[in-house]
Amino acid sequence: MIRFSVLGCGRIGSMHARNLTRHPKARLVSVFDVVTAASDAMAQELGVKAAASVAEVLADQDVDAVLIATSTDTHVELITAAARAGKAILCEKPIALDMAKVDQCWGEIRDLGATIMIGFNRRFDPSFRAVHDRMTAGEIGKLEQVIITSRDPGPPPIGYIKVSGGLFRDMTIHDFDLARYFAGDIVEVHAFGGNLVDPAIAAAGDIDAAMVTMRAASGALIHINNSRRASYGYDQRLEVFGEKGMLIAGNKTATTVQAYSAERTGAADVVLPFFIERYADAYANEIANFVDSVATGKAPLTSFRDGAEALRLADAALESLKTGKSVKISHS
Repeated sequence: MIRFSVLGCGRIGSMHARNLTRHPKARLVSVFDVVTAASDAMAQELGVKAAASVAEVLADQDVDAVLIATSTDTHVELITAAARAGKAILCEKPIALDMAKVDQCWGEIRDLGATIMIGFNRRFDPSFRAVHDRMTAGEIGKLEQVIITSRDPGPPPIGYIKVSGGLFRDMTIHDFDLARYFAGDIVEVHAFGGNLVDPAIAAAGDIDAAMVTMRAASGALIHINNSRRASYGYDQRLEVFGEKGMLIAGNKTATTVQAYSAERTGAADVVLPFFIERYADAYANEIANFVDSVATGKAPLTSFRDGAEALRLADAALESLKTGKSVKISHS
């Protein structure tokens, strides 16, 4: 039984806390949030302790692992402190918005032996995972192209945009990780971006639409397309194409019902509204993988290095957007 504390009781932290209470080999011991009303409410709902501080959590010998779902600017400090306290760590993406901070963090914790997972939940989506496993088994032969579509139903609040690190570090970072999951190391990035959705996003210094093309070390080509607005719901699709064929994972809907009438021909349910609904299975599978890693000592599917490399790609995309040139990425 792996004993957990959840740091951060916002939307994502609350979802993780509830998922932990459902896992047969995990036990939620406590929750913490700087907004005490949030942690008190979560603790009452789940019948656990509301910790008074991070220090209390890290000193608690009844806590084996922490799940970090706090604001991005706290991640490095919390990862470092938790690793020093001997806790296993599952931290939401991104590790930080500054690559130098990520590298410094790794330099401080790499020899501590902590189990660390970064929360790239999309690798755990059953459909995406099935595509990956079938591709790896050779079904489409040599991989030649990957196409990733990720469009939000609507933009987040401008206050969030201003502290998010920008679209590439906040949104596309998931797609950068998927690109690496399917195609391996990336050696070249070229990004295009625009403001097609909300002028306020441009005024905040960010873009709301992007297309990124990349080349993998294997020679495979990757195309990512993002938008902060999809009028029909949360658009999440994936296509891998190879010498022997193609595998596609499409959008999920609430049911598989299609309607036929004089007005509608083959109309299906609308796609699911946003990430918690769309990736509900993925989040549960992510928890399961982390619990198993802590229990067995096996490496989790998404490592600290995966978090670092996804941020490196986000930074390369931003550099490309600013310069209009492709950015080469070296791998030692």
